[in-house]
Amino acid sequence: MRTTLALIAALVGGSALAHHSGAMFDRTKKVELAGTVKQYQFANPHVWIELMVPAKDGKAVQWSIEGEGPPIMARMGLGPSVLKAGDKVTIQAHPLRDGRTGGSFIAITLADGKVVTSVRPQ
Repeated sequence: MRTTLALIAALVGGSALAHHSGAMFDRTKKVELAGTVKQYQFANPHVWIELMVPAKDGKAVQWSIEGEGPPIMARMGLGPSVLKAGDKVTIQAHPLRDGRTGGSFIAITLADGKVVTSVRPQ
């Protein structure tokens, strides 16, 4: 019995350590980014939306938005073919704490006006 419990603890502990923390995102802040999808990376372990956002000087700045895993994003309605390069969208995200242009997905407004919100409590 002890061997079984030790094995379960090792497996659960190992998988928890393998997943990264979300501490790099400032969950007390939200940014709204209107831009053009550069790339939609629908792959494990997390989906990424690369978004080109116009800056005040007119130049586009790339933002990297981390989403959930592919199965969760698909259940939310953001399957692999929903976002394409060139799509105009607005994304809400928790920004990176260090000020770099990245964040954690909260919601997206698609070009057709449809809003998709994260399943994770915000």
